[in-house]
Parts: sequence; structure tokens; C-alpha cells
Amino acid sequence: MKTVILAGGFGTRLSEYTDDIPKPMVPIGGMPMLVHIMGIYAHYNYKDFVLALGYKADRVKSYFLNYYTLHSDFTIDMATGERSTINRSILDWKVTLMNTGLNTMTGGRLRRLEPLLKHETFMCTYGDGVSNVDINKLIEFHRRHGKLVTMTLARPSARFGVVETAKNNSVKAFREKPVDSEGWVNAGFFVMEPGFLKLIKSSETVLEREPLETAAAHGQLMAYRHEGFWKPMDMKRTCRISTRCGTATQRLGGWMRKSDRRPHVSSRDHHSRPRAPQCLEISIRARNVF
Repeated sequence: MKTVILAGGFGTRLSEYTDDIPKPMVPIGGMPMLVHIMGIYAHYNYKDFVLALGYKADRVKSYFLNYYTLHSDFTIDMATGERSTINRSILDWKVTLMNTGLNTMTGGRLRRLEPLLKHETFMCTYGDGVSNVDINKLIEFHRRHGKLVTMTLARPSARFGVVETAKNNSVKAFREKPVDSEGWVNAGFFVMEPGFLKLIKSSETVLEREPLETAAAHGQLMAYRHEGFWKPMDMKRTCRISTRCGTATQRLGGWMRKSDRRPHVSSRDHHSRPRAPQCLEISIRARNVF
């Protein structure tokens, strides 16, 4: 099953970085955010990726073309140019890099990938969100309901702490940046059927508007509620928090090893899985991500 990552937007809210590199290439824990997101899927053995590129596509292409040079130790004979690799980091991923246009919207990027996606169920997510969502359980949920689209929902953390006071203004309780217990947001991590692509009319189509709204109106959009870790990396402050908290690689037990062997996929902790997903009626709010 292919996984599409929308990685072509301008990333204006991370302009401190994106004047030089596209947002998915912003480093988190020493590795591009994009690679961490791919590692989430690879952990569950989904390793066939399609990257929908646009802004500074050449920087993403260059990274993957030179991946083993950047992430391996090597010895080079300067007289002959002969090179031998030491401690090579093996990734058995298949990565298709497609330039889907500089100004193309999120839905339009998917539409331009239709020749690659029209034959089977595929997954799709944004190039700026990391999570510990259980991909196997997500796919199982999608297959059970039989609809066109599954959207993962998550609860965002509040930006500020919450203070509860009594009538005399004494503080009763203080909760430091709690998870919002009321609201759910579009977290990406979609599973889609090829038929959904017919709802995308042009390159100017925003995925979160007409296509998903139409699917919802016809009962073809289902929600998978994820209670665990999820963080959108759309501001410099959030990227710093993510780096302190630990990388996606560490959270998932590791998808890459410094060796000449194929990467080891760690077994999952069955006691830490998110609770069973539930269906619910939702309204779609567009993400200003790409």
C-alpha cells in the first residue's frame, strides 16, 4: 500500500527555516521532519512512499539522492576517488518523488498523483505532523467500515495552562497546558479509496474543503479518534518542543539501525495502544498547512 505525503507547500508559519528549505525538511532531532513521518509508517512495514513536492522540490530530491552519503561514515581515496562505506544506515524504502506544482493546493496535489493511486487503497498525510498513531489499527478500522475515506482525529494541547478559581478568587486548581478534552482536529493520517480522487476537480482544489466535505455529506467520511501523541510542527516553538521531547524514531522504538543489515522493526507495546476507535459526526476545518 502506498503512502502519500503532502510536502509541497510554502510553510510560511515556519519562515525562520523555510526561506532556505521546504517545511518537511526542517530538522527535528537531527533528521528532517519528513523522514520521521516516513519512519512512523515504516515502523508498521508500510515502506512505499510517494512525496508530493512543490516548493523547493530540488532540496527534497537532493536529500534522498545523497541519503547514504549524508548518513554513513566512509573512507575515500582522494587519488583514485574510490570510496568504501563504514556503518551504512540501511533503509529498505521505496520513495517516489513527484513535483506536483509550486502553487497547487492540497487536493490538487493528490489529483496529479492519480495515475499512481488509482488501483488500490492508499494512505495520505501532511508533511508537518508526527504521531504515535497505530497504523495497523487505523487500516483495520478503514477496512471494516468500507467507506471512501478515514480521517484521523486528535486532541490538540492547549497553548497555555488553565487556572480554576473560586468565587473569592482563590485558585482551586492549575493544569499546565492540558490536552483539550472537548475538541477534535484533523490530524491527517488518512486512508483513502481511489474513488475519492473523483471528488477532486482541479489543481486549485483544497483537500479539506469540497472533496472531504462532499464525502462527509454522502456518508463516505469516517473518523478514527487517536488519543495518543500527536503534534503539528507548524511553528518554530513546536519544533523546539518536539526536539526536547524526543524524536519520532525514539517514540516508535526505532526504524533505522547503523548496520549493514535490513532495518529491524520493533514489536509494539500492546499495553500502550490507543483505545478502540469510534465513529462520530464531525465538521471539517481546513488546515492551513500546505
